[in-house]
Amino acid sequence: VQLVESGGGSVQAGEALKLSCTASGDIFSRCGMGWYRRPPGKELDLVSYILVDGTTDYTNPVKGRFTTSLDDNKTTFYLEMRNLQPKDTGEYICATYPLSGSCNYWGQGTQVTVSS
Repeated sequence: VQLVESGGGSVQAGEALKLSCTASGDIFSRCGMGWYRRPPGKELDLVSYILVDGTTDYTNPVKGRFTTSLDDNKTTFYLEMRNLQPKDTGEYICATYPLSGSCNYWGQGTQVTVSS
């Protein structure tokens, strides 16, 4: 299974972006999904996730600004980001969450750069 992200780019503070993640196989119906971020020179952090039962959660700095979701057909995984700030800059990577033996897939990432 391959995960492919898209939708990244360079924006100004206060603008919005919507990231998408598609899979080459049917994993969204059996695996939870997460969005991770790697800021420049820093470690990878979990930004948000959605479980198979639809439960979502977000890291505190993005609560109220980011929304993660799956489309109705469970073919695309999204991260909608509003009021972007320079601190949101980084490489955004979709991956299965939580990681397990049968749910351990990672995308290549898409870059988001926010200028003040």
